[in-house]
This record gives sequence, structure tokens and C-alpha cells, in this order.
Amino acid sequence: MVIVTNFASRPEQIALRRAVILTGRVHPGESNASLMMQGTLEYLVSEDEGARYLRDNFVFKIIPMLNPDGVIIGNYRCSLSGLDLNR
Repeated sequence: MVIVTNFASRPEQIALRRAVILTGRVHPGESNASLMMQGTLEYLVSEDEGARYLRDNFVFKIIPMLNPDGVIIGNYRCSLSGLDLNR
């Protein structure tokens, strides 16, 4: 998990921010999700004024690849242990 926010703020300020949770590659066949997640991460850590606003007001918790077992092995919905991650 990658956490993106403005960590220069006081801990009390960070604790009051709403969390945004983003996940990608739940299904290994969604390879375009990797590109979308990469673009999202690059934007959130950029010096863009909008990205700075987002970091100042939210805590982003990002899991870029939710099913790495499936991506590596090729299981579409299952982990290495054979569990259906949708259930």
C-alpha cells in the first residue's frame, strides 16, 4: 500500500482528513488498470496545484495491484491458494 498526503502537516491535521482508497488490478486481465494507477500516482505526487490541493485535504491509500498472485500466475479471479477474491 502506498499512502499519499501532505506529511508536512501536523499529525492532528492529517487525522482529520478523509481517506480515499484506490485499488487496481483486482482482475489480472485489467492490464489497463496498471496504466491508470501509474498516471494517478504520478499526478498525486506532482507539483501541480490541483495535486497539492488533494494532498492537503485528503489521505490517499493506494493498492496498485490487489491480486499480484493472479497477475503473476494468470489466475483471473483466484489467488495462489485458489480463493475467489470476489467472494
